[in-house]
Formats: sequence, C-alpha cells, structure tokens
Amino acid sequence: MPTSRRQFFHRAAQTAAGVVLAKTVLDSLGSIERASAAETPEPAPLRECMFYAKTGGKAVRCELCPRACEVPEGERGFCRVRENQEGTFRTLVYDRVCTLNVDPIEKKPFFHYLPGTQAVSVATAGCNFTCKFCQNWQISQARPEDIRHDPLTTTQLTGLAADKGVPTIAYTYNEPTVFYEYVHETAKLGRTRDVGSVIVSAGYIAEKPMRELAKHLTAVKVDLKAFTDKFYREVCGGTLQPVLDTLKTVHSTGMHLEVVVLLIPGMNDGAEEIKKMCGWIVTNLGPDVPVHFSRFQPLYQMKNLPETPVETVERARDLAVAAGVHYAYVGNVAFHPHGNTWCHSCKMKLIERVGYRVDSNLIQDGKCPKCGTRIPGIWSQKQALAFQPK
Repeated sequence: MPTSRRQFFHRAAQTAAGVVLAKTVLDSLGSIERASAAETPEPAPLRECMFYAKTGGKAVRCELCPRACEVPEGERGFCRVRENQEGTFRTLVYDRVCTLNVDPIEKKPFFHYLPGTQAVSVATAGCNFTCKFCQNWQISQARPEDIRHDPLTTTQLTGLAADKGVPTIAYTYNEPTVFYEYVHETAKLGRTRDVGSVIVSAGYIAEKPMRELAKHLTAVKVDLKAFTDKFYREVCGGTLQPVLDTLKTVHSTGMHLEVVVLLIPGMNDGAEEIKKMCGWIVTNLGPDVPVHFSRFQPLYQMKNLPETPVETVERARDLAVAAGVHYAYVGNVAFHPHGNTWCHSCKMKLIERVGYRVDSNLIQDGKCPKCGTRIPGIWSQKQALAFQPK
C-alpha cells in the first residue's frame, strides 16, 4: 500500500471514535513523552511479520493462525492488521497501543497466578475472530487506522511495569495473536527486567508460533467459547479444533494455563455440552487446570439475549466438579462462594475474593496449610520467571 495512503489514514484516525490510550494511566506509571494528536509524528518503519511464507510473485501466506490467509500484494489478512507490502508481510500494530490500564490479575481472570497482584494490560486493534458477543469490539473489530493509538516501545512498556513494581504484563482486550511480534519481543525483554508476561487469548494460533511464544511467557488464559464447531462457525467466525489443539500445545509445554467459558443462554450452556467439554479438559489437560464459567452480558451484536442466570453458571460448575475438574469457578457473580479457591482435597477455603480483590490467601509454599495438598498455580514471581517450556 502506498505510504501516502497509510499516512492519510494515520492522521485521520486521530479524530476517529474508539478506545484511546489514557494519559492519566501513563502519568500514574511514569512519564512518557508523547506527541499530542495534532503533533503526532510520522510512524516508524513497519515491522516485518514473523511466520509467513512467500508464495510466488509478490503474494504471501500467513502462517501465524489456522486461517493461513493467502494475501496478495497490497492487501491484508483476515485480522486487518497484517499487510502485504510489495511482497513483504508487515504488521501495522507493532508498538501501536490503543489502550493501556493497570488491572488486578484476577480480572483477566487468573485465579492461580500471583493472586492479589496487578498487571499492566495492553491492546492494539484487530482480531482473528468476529465474535458477535465481543465486549471490546470497538478495538478488536477495528482496523489500525480506525482508532487512535500511541507509540509505546517494548522498552517503555517493560519499564512501566518494572519501575513501578508491577510483576506482570498482560496482552489482552483484543487477540494477542494479531500483535504477535510485539508480544514476543516485549515478553522476551520483560524477563530481563524480572517482569512476567501472560496472554489472554482465544487460542486461535498455529502450533509453531505458540511454541515459540511459550519460551517467553509465564502463563496463558484461553477462552474456550463453546464445545461445538457450529457455535464457533456461526458466532465466532472460526472453528473449534484449532483451539483444542492450542490448549493441548500449551499444556504440553508445562506452562500455567487457565480456561474461561462464557455461557450464553440457549447457545452453549447445555448440560450435555458442558459434560463433554469438561470430560475433554480432564482427559487432555488434567484435573488441575482452573476452569472459570462466566455469565454473559448482552453486548455488541447479541443485545437481544438475556444475561445468563446465576443458576446456569452454578450448574456448569457442579458438572465440571462431577467430571473431575478440581478447580472450577463461578465468574461474573459478585460475592459468590465459588469465586473463592478451595482445596479440592480437604475443602479448606484457601483464597477469599471480594470482586477482583483478594481478601486473604492462606496458601503456603504452593500447598494447602491444612492437609498439605499441592495447589497448582504460580504463587511467586520467582516461580513465574523460572518457567521454561518442556
């Protein structure tokens, strides 16, 4: 695509509606000089993508996710953020951050990863899914030129976390797969500053790039959106099997993994589907993988549906426990007892949560203090940074 056109879109984006990088957040973490909208500098040269192949002439094939987009010269892949420029595939969102916040790690949600700590959370434009219920559709379904973004280098981002003692960077809000190069380089650099990195992902990524990224991450959360291919095709614009493959790949590395299932009334909340899903999880990922069942709130293109009854997520949690899941949670329900962590062996309450706040954590050296059962998870930064994939 000609440079002049790209520059035009970049400037036009400054007045577009969308999620913006909050200056107050940056001020709270440490000063970073950045231009005002009227003084936005010309963007730096675009980073070449990892994981693609040249297929003849100036065409390329993306090898980052299961879509394997064939992209002619001048065009973009399905995610809208990776572009073929004269035969070189380039990312349009490397260090182009559109939102940044400091969140409790429980908000991701991670319940067995450094409970009670915070994470610097970042996102860009784009996604390789088109979920009709997306809560961050303003950025996930946008092109980079459609929303305001600000440059935030890998050094700046890791510095924000390290200098303020925030132990984790979370790549979240949109799909981290589509800004893979930024995640990869920041996570790699973060380890040199004693900062861990976690992704909050839909799991629609090819095996090779997932294994490469695992060398630098410290945990992964995957949204398992349903357990039928029909749901994935009709509601998310994808397929189920690659997500299951990613879950098995992450598990095989030994990395800490948590799974979230958003239950939508009448669409993916049937008892038989939940039983099959939980049986698959126990068989393929083991009984110790935390599984969160969350309530759906009507959003984006599914505002016509009701919110999920509390009884539905409670039933799903009970079905998971019956299937052998040791740590099953009820999500998006304030003050629910199964938002706490209980020892699966002696039933002692180990972590008490009020919303996203941890009120108490009795786990000692990764074990239940009452019966000595090992509680799976990451309980210290030293443990997080010591991880190396199998």
